Amino acid sequence: MPKPHVFIAYTGGTIGMKQSPTGYIPVAGYLAQRMEAMPEFQRDEMPTYTIHEYDPLLDSANMTPVEWGKIAADVVAHYDEYDGFIIIHGTDTMAYTASALSFMLESLGKPVILTGSQIPLAEVRSDARENLITAMLLAGQFRIPEVCIYMNGRLLRGNRARKVSGMGFDAFASPNFPVLGQVGVQIEVNRSLLLPASPFPCRLQGVRPQIHLASLRLFPGISAELVRRVVAPPLQGLVLETYGAGNAPSDNIPLLDALAEANERGVIIVNCTQCLYGGVEMDDYATGHALKEAGVISGYDMTPEAAVAKLYYLLSRDWTAERVKRLMATELRGELTRKREV
Repeated sequence: MPKPHVFIAYTGGTIGMKQSPTGYIPVAGYLAQRMEAMPEFQRDEMPTYTIHEYDPLLDSANMTPVEWGKIAADVVAHYDEYDGFIIIHGTDTMAYTASALSFMLESLGKPVILTGSQIPLAEVRSDARENLITAMLLAGQFRIPEVCIYMNGRLLRGNRARKVSGMGFDAFASPNFPVLGQVGVQIEVNRSLLLPASPFPCRLQGVRPQIHLASLRLFPGISAELVRRVVAPPLQGLVLETYGAGNAPSDNIPLLDALAEANERGVIIVNCTQCLYGGVEMDDYATGHALKEAGVISGYDMTPEAAVAKLYYLLSRDWTAERVKRLMATELRGELTRKREV
């Protein structure tokens, strides 16, 4: 059997940075040099790899839907040549990119695994070595037809992941869905949780960067005027981060009116909870039902990152607002806990 071959899309991030007098900086070609010099990446049990380094290398804070499109296009362009794909990415917006790729890569049948690190690979005490080695093994040797994040011994569904720590190695969690795999002495993948592999060729459904979206987190005392300004044209979609099980101030009639008027104009308003665990149930409390009456739709237990990415994906299609609303509330890639509608 030939050795597995993985495609590594190196977009940037801490993992490949080099120390400089002013701190860590990205340096073209440095990650490839480090990997070539480290014998563990050349061992027989490791897959062969090809690195495609992006120019310029990006801090993930500079990622936009344009870069999502480039990454997705690279996967599709090389899909038949490789057994799996690694996306090396900064951790700050990794959950957004993983969510976006899960929707944009339609009919996926191979692993696409995002990884990165909190400390560069060149440092002695770094999480980069294990993250990259295991991600390569997962991409090359396991049939995982999903977009995932691998960090610190855990394989997570990409559109269920959230960054929960800026300092610890355990930077990501999957609050409302079990981990897909645990890595200890053995690599254990829970195949019963994986999405089914598609029998069709993988294809790219791009997103339009010019889609106008916003994300708004409610807080006590938020003014109706602020909300009205946020939902004003040309806004097309809003992720509204609410309290608890999807609640908002039901006695703030001007605020609810602003949301209702935006809904009438065709703005898609998705209700996601501010809580790390649990989801939205707008019929449980009057404060949630008021949002439902204003035309706000439930995001169930979707992460805000997945909701933003899904809005980009759906609003990039020439579909009616009603169809977009229906699909936002329908599980498409395992991003929410709700049975698929027939």
